[in-house]
Parts: sequence; structure tokens; C-alpha cells
Amino acid sequence: MLARYSDRALTPETLIERQRNPRTEPAPIDFVDLKTQQDAIRPALEQQIHRVLHHGQYILGPEVGELEQRLATFTGAQHCISVASGTEALLISLMALDIGPGDEVITTPFSFIATVEVIVLLGATPIFVDIEPDTANIDASLIEAKITDQTKAILPVSLYGQPADMDSINAIAACHGHLPVIEDAAQSFGASYQGKRSGNLSTLGCTSFFPSKPLGCYGDGGAIFTNDDRLAQTCREIRVHGQSAPYQHSRIGVGGRMDTLQAAIVLAKLPRFEHEIAQRQAVAQRYHDLLGTETPGAAPLPWPKPDRTSVFAQYTLRVQDRDRLQAQLKEQGIPSAVHYPVPLNQQPAYRHRCCPDCTPVAQQLAREVMSLPMHADLSEADQHRIVTALKAEGVLPP
Repeated sequence: MLARYSDRALTPETLIERQRNPRTEPAPIDFVDLKTQQDAIRPALEQQIHRVLHHGQYILGPEVGELEQRLATFTGAQHCISVASGTEALLISLMALDIGPGDEVITTPFSFIATVEVIVLLGATPIFVDIEPDTANIDASLIEAKITDQTKAILPVSLYGQPADMDSINAIAACHGHLPVIEDAAQSFGASYQGKRSGNLSTLGCTSFFPSKPLGCYGDGGAIFTNDDRLAQTCREIRVHGQSAPYQHSRIGVGGRMDTLQAAIVLAKLPRFEHEIAQRQAVAQRYHDLLGTETPGAAPLPWPKPDRTSVFAQYTLRVQDRDRLQAQLKEQGIPSAVHYPVPLNQQPAYRHRCCPDCTPVAQQLAREVMSLPMHADLSEADQHRIVTALKAEGVLPP
């Protein structure tokens, strides 16, 4: 009963008053519910954590190697290299490809800042290609026109839970000297494209285990996937300060190892992951059915294309008058989020480096997108409540 109101301690007087006059308004809805997930896996979670505390190998302990093996099997990739975060996964991948000053990397303007941040940190230049209006992923048909002699990699992002058009991107890369392709699969890990898992669709795949991701830990963590033996070894060396043997540093590196405790937490979550993917897809389908195909003022974005699946890292709408709508939903205990309100090429730190107004679709979606609560344990009652609130605000027909 206490948890319904707050996680903070209550005074006896406050508790008595609340028992006499219980709240009648509905409890706030969680945007991402990690508590219910944790309750479902608590025995395995505590066992994994106890195991680490018992052996005390907090850096590169046995759980790290076990997780890498199981994730490689899950994706079908030959190699998995766990790292400290999704950002480190991208950075280490670019470093393994010797990306540096004078190089160009083609990417999307519609993503989290880490996607472009790592390119610029290495002294390279991001080249932005606009996105598809129906998926918010990079528009593969526009990539070839941006390739120059300085292009050294293509970095698509599999946004909102479904992979980008990786076959088209890989084909373009192959026609231009086998340019390496790095898939940013932080939001799509667990999804598939033509029967293959996201993360194992290109030269390198990167994911994040940030807590709110479909597969997350309780801190920061990430992983790199590849079928290239040389690149895998290079990534492993880079993540430990470029070390190829004890105190032998053969290349420039970073401190990019994943903590053993975080690896243990992901291991505890893995047995439930397939179930959670199916549940996310069922929740998304229910949203889709409740919203209907005709939704004046709102449109679901994106629905998976026939050749791929989505893990629905977010369930996102395009809406009108977004600020007003978010405020009204908040008053009713319904959270929402915007992924993302400002395209990367319009961010103050990057707009002087590139063309800030050459991605009109990304600019339009940035003004319209709004994500609804989405997680594997979202109840049907809460979804009805969310959609009813949207209808009451005139977003959807009653």
C-alpha cells in the first residue's frame, strides 16, 4: 500500500490520514517500469549479484565472458565485445576502423547525441543524410549522393526499435570500396531484419544496456558485435587502453570495460528477454488497434516494415500541438517523452560543422514526435487509460 503513494518513509500521522482518506485519482503510470521486471527476475538477479560479490572479480570477471558468449549466440555474430556503454561501443568501433581527422562518416541527424559525438571526438566530420518519414531511420536512397573520397564509414541508427534498411546500405557500401558499416542498434537490440538479428547486420554492430533500453542493466554498459576476427581483436585491445599483453600497449585505447556486476545483471535478464520482446510487440499492437488507422491529429510512427521486426524501444506518435498535449497528459499522471526534439545537425555544438537545414524530414519529425509509455509489463487497463486521455484532448476521434 505504501508503494502506491511513494517510496519515501511516511510518518504515522500521514499514514493514518491516508488510510482515512485514500486517494481516489488513478496512480501515475510508469513510462518504463523496471520495478515489475525486477520483481519477476529477483531470485536470478540476487543470485547473479551474490556470485560476483563472492568471487570479487569486479573487472572482466567470468560473467563478462559468459555474457559475451551468450549475446554472440543470440545475435548469430561470431564475436561480442562487451564495453562500458553504448557510446563506448560506437567510439571503439570507429577507432578500430582508424577513423580520424580528414575522414567523413555518413550518419543520421535523428538520433541521440552519442551517434555524432563519437565521430567529432575522433576529429572526423559527420555527413548527415535525411530520414524516412515513415520509420525515422536514415533514408538509404539518399546515401550514395553524399559519398566522397573522404568517406570512411556509414553509421545508420536503428531507431525506435526496428532496423534501418541494412541491405540497401550494405549494397551501397560494397559498391564504394567495401566501406565499413556500423549499425547503432542501441534501440533495436532483439529485433530482426530479413531473419537476422539487429547488431549482426553489418561490419560492426553496437548496442547499449542503458537501464531503459529493451535489454538493460542497472548502470551503463554496451556491446560490439562483428564477424571479423581482426576487428574483434582490435576492439578488445582498445577497450583496455590499447593493451595487447600485460603492460604492452600496441595502439591508442580507452578505459572501456563493462563492469562485472552490470554483466551479471544482464545475464539475469536474458532468460526473460524473448518473452519481453513478444510482450512489447503485443503492447504495440494493442496501441495500434486502439489508436485505429484513421487518427486525425496523430499518426503512429513507425510500424515495422514487412521484412523486419521491432522491439518497440519506444511507441511514438506524430502529433499536433505537442507541448499542450504533453502538459495535459502529465496532469492526468500519464508521462510522455520526445525522442528527439532537435536534430543533431541543428544542435549548437554541431550546426557550424555541417548543413543545419538540409534535412527537412528530420526537422519536421523533431517538431511532431511524442512517445507514449512503453514496456513489456504495461497493462491493458493503463493503455486504455492513455488512449482515452488522448481522445479527450481531441487528438483522436472518440
